[in-house]
Amino acid sequence: MGHRSSASDDLDPRARQLLRTLIGRYIRDGEPVGSQTLARHAGLAVSPATIRNILSDLEDAGLLSAPHTSAGRVPTAQGYRLFVDSLLQVKPLPDGELARLRGELPAGSGTQALLGSTSELLSAMTHFVGVVSLPRREQFAFRRIDFVPLDAQRVLAILVFADNEVQNRIIQTRRSFDAGELEQVANYLNSQFAGRALADIRGSLLHELKSARSEMESLLAHSVELAEQVLVPGQDDMLLAGQTRLMGVQDLADLDRLRELFEAFARKREILQLLERTIQAPGVRIFIGEETGLAPLEGMSLVTAPYVAAGQVLGVLGVIGPSRMAYDRVIPVVQAAADVLGDALSPDPG
Repeated sequence: MGHRSSASDDLDPRARQLLRTLIGRYIRDGEPVGSQTLARHAGLAVSPATIRNILSDLEDAGLLSAPHTSAGRVPTAQGYRLFVDSLLQVKPLPDGELARLRGELPAGSGTQALLGSTSELLSAMTHFVGVVSLPRREQFAFRRIDFVPLDAQRVLAILVFADNEVQNRIIQTRRSFDAGELEQVANYLNSQFAGRALADIRGSLLHELKSARSEMESLLAHSVELAEQVLVPGQDDMLLAGQTRLMGVQDLADLDRLRELFEAFARKREILQLLERTIQAPGVRIFIGEETGLAPLEGMSLVTAPYVAAGQVLGVLGVIGPSRMAYDRVIPVVQAAADVLGDALSPDPG
């Protein structure tokens, strides 16, 4: 789950137990936790004075901080990191919630609909922001292509993918094509390349053009010209759901903080790049505060997992919320959503 902190190795069992209890109480109540509360709840037979000493050691180690107005302490980003890496006990997702995910992400729905439902469900089940990066279209096999002439030098390409998604792309051509030529190109692409991924097709076309015989050459040249434009990777993007839920989070009551956060959501680019960083790492990854590398996400955490269909990583999904989140609840939701979405996107083995 990201880099493990070496600090956990230096903590004796009592310090670990106090830190675990303090962070658990703080996540639950949102109030700084004092030594009296810990003496009652940590289950340690030690005096409040000993507890105060251990707390000040944890503070010196950078794991806790003391807000000025209170006698209690709150976890730092480093404290959360240690908690998540080595003190957290994650329970599996309850059966009812797993059934809900499976019911609302059924196999055979269109990809776009599934991804939209996933971001909404992640938000609804955690009460934070759900994010899903869209698969790059060129990873999908295409089923067929049609061309419709629009005017002198614009052609509408209609692409149908193997997962039943349909995309329309308008392309500028260097010369005008009549309907007959366009049909010839479409027939050629459909007969030669259906079932292959887009990125694949461009390379093959260029290769064939180099070795083409002359009667094929004009058809191939036209195919290359149209395909070059149609088969370009689409815009990478991501879906976000539930941003407004953050307005009710007490740690984010500051309007300037919220505005920065909403601007980062609107720009999407940086958050998408952050998701992309996790695409190669299997399983759940957690970024806390400055580990995201994004100033607007200070005090926030991102819990992510890649989703995989037919052995191929298609994208990443996750939840963005305050660092004071119930990680033991959010982590299983993110992991299960990634598994269920991957299953729903996998081609039917029948």
